[in-house]
Amino acid sequence: MAVWEGASQVQAAERAGISRRAVQRLVADAGGMKPIPPKLREGLLRPEEREQILVGISQGLSGREIARRLGRASSTVSREILASGGRARYSSSRAQRAAEARRARPKAGWTKCRPRLWRLVRERLGLWWSPRQISRWLRERFPAQPEWWVSHEAIYQAIFVQARGELRKELAACLRSGRTQRRPQSRAAQTKGSTIKGMVMISDRPAEAEDRAVPGHWEGDLIIGKDGKSQVATLVERSTRFGFLVKVNNRTAEHVAARLAEHVQTLPAHLWRSLTWDQGTEMAAHADFSLATGIPVYFCDPHSPWLRGSNENWNGLVRQYLPKGTSLRKHTQDDLDAIARSLNERPRETLDGHPPAEKLNELLR
Repeated sequence: MAVWEGASQVQAAERAGISRRAVQRLVADAGGMKPIPPKLREGLLRPEEREQILVGISQGLSGREIARRLGRASSTVSREILASGGRARYSSSRAQRAAEARRARPKAGWTKCRPRLWRLVRERLGLWWSPRQISRWLRERFPAQPEWWVSHEAIYQAIFVQARGELRKELAACLRSGRTQRRPQSRAAQTKGSTIKGMVMISDRPAEAEDRAVPGHWEGDLIIGKDGKSQVATLVERSTRFGFLVKVNNRTAEHVAARLAEHVQTLPAHLWRSLTWDQGTEMAAHADFSLATGIPVYFCDPHSPWLRGSNENWNGLVRQYLPKGTSLRKHTQDDLDAIARSLNERPRETLDGHPPAEKLNELLR
């Protein structure tokens, strides 16, 4: 199993029979991207066929007989042998290297051939758009101009493979992960469960919330700052993916419930039908929140963050502005509102390229 298939570098090194440092260099050079195998033109000899030619020569077989066993034209085999020094000097490995050298015709990548497109892509990356969002936006912006199209995989290749040094770091920092290499996402999320009195589980949430057809069903969570000493509440609506960031000074249940209740007042009542949270103790005062707002609170099963998928995605986007390992105390509510506004104006793949703010405005008309 290769590194890009989920194997560790130690496992890959053992299987390949090389050192871990060698694997690290190979992965770094590739930016963590799976290498693209070369495409062979139909009719070219394969490495294993050259091996069979060498075996046939060592057995004294004629070129015609070797060709018959390979299912090739005799002229193909004879040209191969002559081009590689004749029967006395034929080497399958040397012939293969020579063939690869002849075939190699380095082409300038799209970043070199289309510098205006690359500049535009970099501008959007600087706005923290994902490669997939950029790719979709380009097709919608230039529907009849394919020269302005580029796939999200090509953008990732440009960032992780073609870019070097500071440029790679600069562009990778614009991605949500912030990593300069891709890596397998195999780690299972681990969260601590909690016991909260009067919890109503997500299984009892109205069925209308599941298919996102009816707006007003929200998901929430806390993101934690450096050393666990600061926090920000996040809220996102399942249908429109519109989100809020709420400054909270501490994680006491009463304070969190009060701050969330204050924020609820910013939207019409029909856009607040339910709130789904994990089993964090900061929502232990859910009954007080529901009494003040009329909004029922539902709790996810333990160790199941995917049950709040919209909120998990929103939190990942927020972390581009509020990185892990930094204090969240310094950010005012105005700062958080500006971040939320930027995110709500960013196009989303799940909304067919429309931003959440646009979808919310349609509900407010």
